Amino acid sequence: MGNPKAFLTIPRQEAGYRPIEDRIADFGEVEQTLNEHDRMLQASRCMDCGVAYCHWACPLGNKQFEWNDSLYKGKWEQAFQELSITNDFPEFTGRICPALCEKSCILNLSCGEPTTCRENEVAIIEKAFAEGYIKPNVPTERNGKKVAVIGAGPAGLSVACRLNQMGYTVAVYDKNEAIGGLLRFGIPNFKLNKSIIDRRQRILEAEGIEFKLNQEIDITKLPEGYDAYCVCTGTPTARDLNIPGRELKGVYLALEMLSQQNRVLAGQSFSKDELVNAKGKRVLVIGGGDTGSDCIGTSHRQGAISVTQIEIMPKPPVGENPATPWPNWPVILKTTSSHKEGCDRRWLLNTNKFIGKNGKLTGAEVEEVEWLPNPDGGRPIMHPTGKKEIIECEMVLLAMGFLKPEQPKCAENVFFAGDAASGASLVVRALASGRKVAKEIDAFLKK
Repeated sequence: MGNPKAFLTIPRQEAGYRPIEDRIADFGEVEQTLNEHDRMLQASRCMDCGVAYCHWACPLGNKQFEWNDSLYKGKWEQAFQELSITNDFPEFTGRICPALCEKSCILNLSCGEPTTCRENEVAIIEKAFAEGYIKPNVPTERNGKKVAVIGAGPAGLSVACRLNQMGYTVAVYDKNEAIGGLLRFGIPNFKLNKSIIDRRQRILEAEGIEFKLNQEIDITKLPEGYDAYCVCTGTPTARDLNIPGRELKGVYLALEMLSQQNRVLAGQSFSKDELVNAKGKRVLVIGGGDTGSDCIGTSHRQGAISVTQIEIMPKPPVGENPATPWPNWPVILKTTSSHKEGCDRRWLLNTNKFIGKNGKLTGAEVEEVEWLPNPDGGRPIMHPTGKKEIIECEMVLLAMGFLKPEQPKCAENVFFAGDAASGASLVVRALASGRKVAKEIDAFLKK
């Protein structure tokens, strides 16, 4: 720990975002970067706490205090080595992780200015790529056993990476035309440029992992010839809203828009009837989470006239919530870069029906609700108030999360990891799950 008092004299400094009028004109990454001097100063704020809550809170068990200290001292390669011990893909988490470590940082709990761990993380990995610290690590020998991973999303890539380094011959199957899962087909380019995934794929292939794409695999009929299997197919079924008018043209699941837009940016084309585009439309986003936020940002870039986001739950407190003290995840109002680009945000609204004309969406009837205590305890009960209104719109995007998949009964050499095992969660948790299950598969095959 080079400067034990830096947190007293150096305030938290975030890199911030590109100007709104600039960023909404393209799909380039919105987040900016600090220069190396300022980044090292930010790393100096880490206090190397005796009990490191950041390390405890991170699903991967990242040792933030170690690589922050190395970064502060200008030892970039050492910081990279320390980061790589626990995280195989810092270029992903450094861009899109909600930073559970920062929520648990002592500086956050004491003064609301945590160490910029997430930004420091991505700075370290990008420096590593730029300086050539990262080279394919090809296993010196194989153990003669083969593993098939079904799904090339975060969990699948994590499992494959770990098993490959253990000496297994690994093949990764995926139904899509490119790897990444929701990293590629769910998260917009303005948060994660897909060249970042391609760069990592080249390394994984050089290390010996084989990717078999455009392969729709029935997990009850897995491909033959493997000693073990790991199912990492995520949560493919989005939560729908089956109310009157759902069949109208203009009502879409969020991923219908997000995945198509990413494919368009990758060079694919779609017919006019297939295109899910917000240009010239009033857009209503139903759902207040990150996926809804991604829909807002994408709608702006496609040329929406206006964007409204509604949420059935109450508006969270700003800054601090006594109902969710640490170590709980703080349920507070989150305002993303997409929200700042322009959005009417409303809470405590339930959608009763969609309204249309000649088969096309023209609006949605919503109703105010209130949440009453449950006399039996548990989740509060939603109570409609009778206060209804029509929100005029030509496009609705349903961003209400995903259903947890059911796991069929499989042979003992079939394992599940990531969202396929736990239900929808964070990318960082999927990566952690992949590392954990890779160890379980290794133990099983050595048994």
